[in-house]
Amino acid sequence: MFVTRVCSETAGGLPGLLLTLAGIGEEGMSINIWGPSDLNYLVDAMRSFIPNAAMVHTHSFGATQGGITNFSGPEVGKSTDPIVLIDDEVVRISAIPLRPRSSKNTMSLDSETGSALKPGEIAVIYACELPEIKGKFDPDKAASLGLRPGPKYRELQLGNSVMSDRLNIMVHPSDVLGPSSPGPIVLLVDCPTPLHIYELLSIQSLNPYYTDSADRPREHLKTVNCIIHLGPSSVTRSIDYQRWMKRFGGAQHIMAGHEIRNMEIPILKSSSRISSQLNYLCPQFFPAPGFWSLHQINNFSFESNESCEDSSTLCESISAENLLKFHLRPYSQLGLDRSVIPCSLNYKEIVDELLSEIPEIADVSKCISQFWQSPLESKHMMPQKDENIIMVEEPWMNENSLISKQGAGASKKDLPCLSDSWTEMLKHNPDIPACLENVTREDMEIILLGTGSSQPSKYRNVSSIFVNLFSRGSLLLDCGEGTLAQLKRRFGVKGADEAVKSLKFIWISHIHADHHTGLARILALRCQLLKGVPHEPLLVIGPRPLKRFLDAYSRLEDLDMQFLDCRHTTEASMDAFLNSRDSAEDCSSEHSDNSINRNVGVETVTTRRLETNLFAQSSQTQSYWKRPGSPVDAVMALPVLMRLKEVLPAAGLEALYSVPVVHCPQAFGVVLKATERVNSVGKVIPGWKLVYSGDTRPCQALIDASHGATVLIHEATFEDSMGDEAIARNHSTTGEAVGVGTSADAYRIILTHFSQRYPKIPVFDENHMHKTCIAFDLMSVNLADLPVLPKVLPYLKVLFRNEIIVDESDDVQESVLY
Repeated sequence: MFVTRVCSETAGGLPGLLLTLAGIGEEGMSINIWGPSDLNYLVDAMRSFIPNAAMVHTHSFGATQGGITNFSGPEVGKSTDPIVLIDDEVVRISAIPLRPRSSKNTMSLDSETGSALKPGEIAVIYACELPEIKGKFDPDKAASLGLRPGPKYRELQLGNSVMSDRLNIMVHPSDVLGPSSPGPIVLLVDCPTPLHIYELLSIQSLNPYYTDSADRPREHLKTVNCIIHLGPSSVTRSIDYQRWMKRFGGAQHIMAGHEIRNMEIPILKSSSRISSQLNYLCPQFFPAPGFWSLHQINNFSFESNESCEDSSTLCESISAENLLKFHLRPYSQLGLDRSVIPCSLNYKEIVDELLSEIPEIADVSKCISQFWQSPLESKHMMPQKDENIIMVEEPWMNENSLISKQGAGASKKDLPCLSDSWTEMLKHNPDIPACLENVTREDMEIILLGTGSSQPSKYRNVSSIFVNLFSRGSLLLDCGEGTLAQLKRRFGVKGADEAVKSLKFIWISHIHADHHTGLARILALRCQLLKGVPHEPLLVIGPRPLKRFLDAYSRLEDLDMQFLDCRHTTEASMDAFLNSRDSAEDCSSEHSDNSINRNVGVETVTTRRLETNLFAQSSQTQSYWKRPGSPVDAVMALPVLMRLKEVLPAAGLEALYSVPVVHCPQAFGVVLKATERVNSVGKVIPGWKLVYSGDTRPCQALIDASHGATVLIHEATFEDSMGDEAIARNHSTTGEAVGVGTSADAYRIILTHFSQRYPKIPVFDENHMHKTCIAFDLMSVNLADLPVLPKVLPYLKVLFRNEIIVDESDDVQESVLY
């Protein structure tokens, strides 16, 4: 494998790929990865959660931060020859490092500023050259030179001379072979920023590939067949870059970097098809995806001020498309191949196909829509009898009907007051929690970005939950591989950027890869998006092993984050901290005349009291914190705890607690409590309570923490018949997950983290699902719609009634990943 830059943007999928290979690879399997500078830092950062990491061998080249190179040669940017990585009878692969320069007339950026380059700032141009194609063998010429058919024919074709069988002469390949054809050449160019263009224009290593090189004889020039450009449009459309492209003559240019138009065609067609079907069935819980419309793509404004406005000045090129191929062999097929490019998904065609397969789905959709209609407007519409539809008939009174009809974009001032009808509604629905009184659609929404376990599949991504707090920001609970891609599918490209910028904190349940390998990409993107804008580092709350990964990874690129160990956010620890903080503030106020800065005094007293409370001899916390493998670092965490105390109210939250659960060492669930509200008549309305289990067996600690939860999101990896498997892997079955929610008297339960053996919908017993719903990728659950949530599930079964559960197979991969 080859990477053009060592950063999350180019290597973010590497952990998942290595984990899959570790699961299916045979003993002695070797994986070689080439890349610029400190590539080994990337793999070292992943060793804490990738088994069999010894099978991975890194090959770094170019200058490193320490000034050491793995290849001897001239200074980067001055080399007359590329760095040869592989050279055999199949292919020759060379690398040309590319560093940013601040201007056309200066040296590299690090030498000018005195600061070391981050490895992610060093890019690479790869040159892939196939050997020349030998001319056609002429058996008549071979016979005339005294050769008999046999092994000597093969030797000549391989380029070796042989002795004639009948004549006392040597026969050379040129005697029996037609003229050779040059082998195809492909360049892969990653020019990520305008600062890299200056180096690109001056690199001497590229001279042999230019058709206009005056300093080399024509016979020494190499003809490039294809160039794949990975730079963003803001770079590749600049005048300098376009002129540089034209130096390659008739080479085919494929623009494959940051092409917005590719968002129109989702690569995961199966998942997109189901999303479209679910959107037709219930748009309230399954909004339309945020793909760019063709109109938006055509009107996309490029960021570069130096972009080529005149299309005539642009070098002829094509936009890359998913699964586009460029054939190198056989020579007769040299060129582009569009045969497997996925067609654009057409929503209308998908719906028409669905209606033809399941005609009654139209009536089912109408039935679901009735849940968002006021009882005064129409009576509840019951579906036609169908053995696949199981209804739980109960009085329905939708306190949010008027809100729902305003749409997700409605603001609070547009929403009608429902306080007058609340008492009447509770008569019919006494189980509705008080926190939903006068709730608006801008209070909170849960978006399930990934609902599968172990590894991504074509229907379900791995764990990630986006909690949208609207004007108060957003949160991420777990951040598995592909989280950013899912945000783009849900919100669109620019919407995903806004979602990332709005994050208040990210909470990670445990160190298993399907829960955190998307984290570095999110953090690096946020840092990039907020560059030059005043902002605070993002809080990341997770188990201590995660900090080791992030610290190691931060040597590669700036993550702009503060880490807080989950153990410092347990209820006992948080209460101790808050009590100490309050006591310190009281103490500081008593000595307010002291000339010492008040904040310093507060921190000093807080530190002393926190140490006393947390580690007192009689404290039950002491043995937990001081057990082997758990260093006592409460004092180090104090500034971050103070920061968390500031972040929570800004997000409209009263509390965050991490709950130790039964899965792997340092695995946690989380409790989020919203701040109470006061309605227009002065009545205090309690805040909602959201609990997420992470991965766990049913455990009393989580039940206690979930007591009275408004929403409990609980893992349900296995069906009920696989209880032994669940115990062996420290997971829960669907029945056990529902049991936890029932024991905790949670208002609503959302089941997630399903084994990928259930590709579309898991097995469950609908008799126990009266307050429960199955999660699907990109499902969006607004706080205002919670009363409707379990009522939709029976209807969803109609969509999947013909699905057959995949047979159980070898679970080596799953055991590796979770």
